[in-house]
Amino acid sequence: MVFADPAFGEPGAVTVAKAERPGFGPRTAATKRRSITTAHDLSGVYFAPLTGTAREAHAIQALFPETQVFTGTRASKSAIKQIDAPSVLHIATHGFFLQDTTENTSGESKQSPAESRSVRGSSAIENPLLRSGLALSGANLNKIGSEDGILTALEASNLNLWGTKLVTLSACDTGLGEVRNGEGVYGLRRAFFLSGAETLVMSLWPISDDATREIMSAYYVGLKQGLGRGEALHRAELAMLRRKGQQHPFYWASFIQAGEWASLDGKK
Repeated sequence: MVFADPAFGEPGAVTVAKAERPGFGPRTAATKRRSITTAHDLSGVYFAPLTGTAREAHAIQALFPETQVFTGTRASKSAIKQIDAPSVLHIATHGFFLQDTTENTSGESKQSPAESRSVRGSSAIENPLLRSGLALSGANLNKIGSEDGILTALEASNLNLWGTKLVTLSACDTGLGEVRNGEGVYGLRRAFFLSGAETLVMSLWPISDDATREIMSAYYVGLKQGLGRGEALHRAELAMLRRKGQQHPFYWASFIQAGEWASLDGKK
């Protein structure tokens, strides 16, 4: 099952500023709005469309024809909460991890390129499983309530993924969380393992929409060929590394694999 290119919705007008990270040129409000990536809480966050995720979804479906693809309004929180242990679950959208407010005192809203899948922010919520999650359909319109467009890590921990061989979180910062002594990292990583997933592919920092799509397409080609879940990712990242202008780790080293490393059919 693949969830991609959710219809986040368009709230009121948002002021657009220049991108801060080198490598992404400025765009005007008339061309493409950026995600607001740092705010006091999710109410101040804007999730920009991720058109590359739809192409990513259909590339996976071309390799695995039995794949069910949920895009637009169908890529919803209610739909993902109803899944019943699919063999593979791929979620391509914006991820977020809100730092504790004691760690972030700037108080300013910052923006990142629209083609980045990252959202950062700060929150006074104590439970770190409520400060990380994924944006789904309607995320810009309904950020408060039990059936909104935000799937928190706490809610993800209650999904039925016992028997799911692979969960790929094709979004930024999905491997982040709060480290607690003796208890590990609290965030989406912990949540999806608690829900029963054998293997989790996740990211450690923001990466562009296009670069993510290329890595993921190569990753699933490797899985189709029978490579291990770890080896397929390793080869996909090496292929990206060999591309001209993409040797910097920013482009190829963001995604990591945890859990079972064998192929999808169990061969080691």
